[in-house]
Formats: sequence, C-alpha cells, structure tokens
Amino acid sequence: MNKTVIINVVGLTQGLIGLHTPFLAEWSGQGAVSTVKPVLPAVTCSMQSTYLTGKQPSEHGIVGNGWYYKDECEVKFWKQSNNLVSGKKIWDTAKEIDPSFTCANMFWWHNMYSTVDYSATPRPIYAADGRKFPDCYTRPTGLRDEIQARLGVFPLFNFWGPNTAIRSSQWIADASMIVEQKYSPTLTLIYLPHLDYNLQRAGLDDPSISVDLNEIDKVCAGLIRFYESKGAQVIVLSEYGITNVNNPVLINRELRRKGYIAARNEQGREVLDPGAGRAFAVVDHQIAHIYVNDKSKTGEIRNLIENIKGVERVLGDDEKIKFHLNHSRSGDLIAVADESSWFAYYYWLDDKKAPDFADTVDIHRKPGYDPVELFLNPEIPRPKLQFMITLLKKKLGFRYLMNFIPLDPFLVKGSHGRQPDGAEGCPVIITKSSELLPAKQINATQVHDIILAHLAGK
Repeated sequence: MNKTVIINVVGLTQGLIGLHTPFLAEWSGQGAVSTVKPVLPAVTCSMQSTYLTGKQPSEHGIVGNGWYYKDECEVKFWKQSNNLVSGKKIWDTAKEIDPSFTCANMFWWHNMYSTVDYSATPRPIYAADGRKFPDCYTRPTGLRDEIQARLGVFPLFNFWGPNTAIRSSQWIADASMIVEQKYSPTLTLIYLPHLDYNLQRAGLDDPSISVDLNEIDKVCAGLIRFYESKGAQVIVLSEYGITNVNNPVLINRELRRKGYIAARNEQGREVLDPGAGRAFAVVDHQIAHIYVNDKSKTGEIRNLIENIKGVERVLGDDEKIKFHLNHSRSGDLIAVADESSWFAYYYWLDDKKAPDFADTVDIHRKPGYDPVELFLNPEIPRPKLQFMITLLKKKLGFRYLMNFIPLDPFLVKGSHGRQPDGAEGCPVIITKSSELLPAKQINATQVHDIILAHLAGK
C-alpha cells in the first residue's frame, strides 16, 4: 500500500485558502480541491466517524460531540472510547487488504482503545484536590513519555479555552513527525484544530483571522514537506466550515419557562436534572437534541421549538430518517439553527443561580457544548493577570475555582453544525492525485473510499 497522510485542518474552506495561506494556495494549485457536503450534524465527532467508516450517523452512532445517555440519565460530551463508534474503521479494512498495513491516529477523536497501531490523544490528569494536569494518552503506552520528553508536556491549555494558540497544533504536528520517524506507519491521521478556535471567537470577517491562517499554513507547510520527503501522499481535509453568527438561541430557557425542565438546587446554584424533567435539550453548536421524557408532550414541545427565533427546522421521526439521524442516541426531536444562529446550553433564568462550573472551562460537566469557554470575562479587571495569580495558587496546592469565563453567549461570532446552504461554507478535501477526486463536490461518506483509493494507488 502507498504511504498516505491525512491532515485535518479544522475549519478550512476554499474561501480561506489564498493570501494568508501562501503555502496551501500554491500546494493545492498542484492538484485538485473538492468541497465536501457534510453530514448532519457537521461537528467534529460525527464528521470524523463518517470519514473513518464511510457511514452516516444513523449507522456509526455518533450523533454529535455528546448526547444523553438514557440508561444513566446523564449528558456526556467528548467521550474518547472508540468502542462508541459502530462499523468497520478504515484501518481495519486496509489491514484486511494488506496485513503489513499500519496506522497512526494523532489526536482524531474517539481515539482510545481502537485497533490502530499507534495513537495519541489528550488525556489530562484529574487530581483528587481538584487540580487538572495536562497530559496525553498514547498507544503504545511508552510513546507518551518519549514524545513528552522531547516536546514537553502536551499543552492542554493551548488546545482549548481562552489560551488556545498555535502551540497545541504545532505540538501535534511535531509529535506526528516523531511517530513517523520511529514507526513509519502506512496511514497517518493528524488533527490540527487551531484555525477553528478564533473563527468561533471572532467570525470570518475579523482581521485577526489572517494571523491564524498564516500560523496554520506554516504548520501545514512543515508537515507536508516532511511527509512528501518520505514519499507519502498527502491529503488535506477539513470537517466543516464556520458561519458568522449573531443570535444565540437559549432553547433550554424556553423549555424552562414552560415548566418542562427540572433543575436541582445545590447550595443556592441550579444543576440540570435531566432524568426528572419532562424535556430538555442537549445543544451542540447549531444542532440541539431534545429528549422528551414525557412523550405525551412531544407535539406541543415541537410546536414551541419551531416558533423560537433562530430555529430553522425541527426534525421528528420521519425527518430524522431523511437526514440519517434515526439512531437511539438521537433526541426525540432535533432542532437545527438557521445560518446566523447557534444554540447555547444555559437553562437557568438568573445568572446568580448558574452552577459553579458555568463560568469555568469544564467540557465534561456542562450538559452541552459551550464556545464561551474561549473567552476571558471582560468584566474582571486585568483578567489575564488574575488568571495567572489563581493558577499559581492552584499549583501551590490551594483549591480555587478557575472561574474566568463570562456568561455572555453574544460574544460568540462563529459556529457550525448545520449543513451549509452553498459550497462556500463546506469543508474541503485537497490532493495532488486529482484523478482520485470523483467530482467538484463529494459527500462526506465518500471520503472513506477516496482515502482507500490513495492507499491502493488506484
């Protein structure tokens, strides 16, 4: 099989390749670029699972970055086990064709406990005293120590949160090259999330985006030159495009006002109690899964949601089949935002009663995706200084909340998740093997076979 490398540049679209990405502009001009029609939802875990299985969410089961676990009555986001993804993965298929095939998965999601040969993924250490230490999980286990001895500890706090920076994507790129030098896998999957973050923060039109484009272009240049010198074919891929937004839809607050949501009082704060209420929404960018415990209320809840400003459509049982979301993990109803809107998870009606994790970076306790975690609260005097002082106190062993995140969803200027109206908002696939791209626009499910064709050389 032919050595192949997939570089996943999150958020990249055709319209972003140009003046501020001189390397990618020149390199893509040597081959072909196709847009990819994403699945619904066009979010990280769903798109990656479709790329790696060639299946729709109704088949592989990844209906979002998180969902409601009905048997546990808990919402869980960003779980990492590959056992959650149904269906044969591309590396299993390739190994059946060629038993000598090997695969490295560098930070694509649902990475843990898969059948790849080499892997690395974020895995912080949560100490009993509340502290969180940056770290990663690798296969083989000793690879973790070897990479971090050479590159330093994985920069988790540059990977997500207010301090996101190119450093985390550069670290992943450097770690990938270490794995190549050590193992020379047949297929390498590399995840570069940097561009996505400021696009969500600032939107497409902010001048600061030019800096992010130039930074990720340099990382891609280093990777592509390195792998091409090893005789590898390189595919540049993205998962979704970002759309400008200005309207956060607080769907859970609407459900709360109508008495559908249950919240439990904990020391004066309100914590969502999903198993006790009649309905609630698990929001994920521009998609919201509405789980209805009291099925007799489904019709009136659908009517309520359809009339909320910013909701483009609501999917019931028949529509879920049409959009390939008819899976047991999906909500009873699924709301899709319009192009300029996105769903915020807030369910409390008074910010003074918001749970203690609401103004922290806490991707696992929040019952929905929260892009406001990308911001420092502007109402805190000198927030970066206060953040560093608090971090120092935590390192000294004191227990403090890192509560520097605002509760203002209007700060968010970019989002994704719905299927774009036109090709300009779609993700891309770029390869020098232009004969292996069947059309100017392909479906997300076709990416799996395009990668296999590169491996097979036909």
